[in-house]
Amino acid sequence: MPKRIAVITTVYRYLTHAQHEVDRILVGYPHNGQWHRPDMKVVSLYVDQKPEGDLSGERAREFGFQVYPTIADALRCGGDKLAVDAVMIVGEHGDYPRNEKGQILYPRYEWFKQCVEVFEKDGRAVPIFNDKNLSYSFAKAKWMVEASKRLNFPVLAGSSLPVTWRLPDIELPLGCEIEEALMVGEGGSDAMDYHALEGLQCMVERRKGGETGVKAVQLIENDEVWKAGDAGRWSKELLTAALSRSDTPQGLTVKDGRTQDLVHNGELLKLAKNPWAYCIEYADGLKATLLMLDGVLADFNFAARVTGLGIQSTQFLLTPEPNVTYSACLIGKAEEMFATRRAPYPVERTLIVSGILESCLTSRVQNHQRLEASHVKVQYQAPRQSQHCRA
Repeated sequence: MPKRIAVITTVYRYLTHAQHEVDRILVGYPHNGQWHRPDMKVVSLYVDQKPEGDLSGERAREFGFQVYPTIADALRCGGDKLAVDAVMIVGEHGDYPRNEKGQILYPRYEWFKQCVEVFEKDGRAVPIFNDKNLSYSFAKAKWMVEASKRLNFPVLAGSSLPVTWRLPDIELPLGCEIEEALMVGEGGSDAMDYHALEGLQCMVERRKGGETGVKAVQLIENDEVWKAGDAGRWSKELLTAALSRSDTPQGLTVKDGRTQDLVHNGELLKLAKNPWAYCIEYADGLKATLLMLDGVLADFNFAARVTGLGIQSTQFLLTPEPNVTYSACLIGKAEEMFATRRAPYPVERTLIVSGILESCLTSRVQNHQRLEASHVKVQYQAPRQSQHCRA
């Protein structure tokens, strides 16, 4: 019997997260070199906004599900009791306000809370998949995780970066000693920065002792980023290794095809548009840096110096629109949780990244100060088995 899925989303139109992810359930998706038809059925939908190009009504008519006016109605399929086996919350895209830190106030927490209220009233809880970060607020994100543990239902959340293919296909050994780590990417704050931070986190969480939380953070911008590199606060050697994995270097490479050493030929400073550095000090002493370098590249790459292995580096492969097959990697993990009632990797990864991002953006609005972040005390162990696509 197919699992009955309720979908709660902001917007459902072409090239939104909802379209990429929900359509996978409706029509299937490529998986391990085959066309996979998930044993799931969308039976209800709540969509918060319907701008021009809305697909919700069209998809409902084509695939035989109902669009409901409230979240509770969608979970109960118009009845008086929970009538689904799982919930997908896709709170991305749409017209929502921003706070003073520049974070988009997507109502993921509020929607999750409404689901929990239905679970409590109806005496049954089902798995929830939450696309991207749990909330712009670490306190709200923490409540979501605690509620899932209190009611004993699994939650899977986060970015597609940790589960997409890697070039080269590497995984850091579980229990390794990481001396320093660096991630480099591009994109606007709060949206792409979250993806990059979670890509970084899925690598460093495999270090000896597991994840024990964050000590302090700082976000710096523009010339201060380069000064920090000159001072050794982040490693130019690691940046060179990470950029060596990029397929999208800009500048001379785009103009005439020549490869270039962006770190040492001076092009980096010319190309980078308002560079940001997220400086993260973990509770166990590890230091990691995310460099967001718009104008330098258009992909996401990681490097770390690992005791006994030297520098390890890889690219998180993001395949192009409109197919974006990496979203199938993420939906495959959600399907696994819906079937087994076990999340394939800990929701605490998404929780700690939600806290890191919020704290770093707070640093920015507080004159780029180094801020203590011991409240982001999230402890967990990485999954023993690699969770990224390898076929």
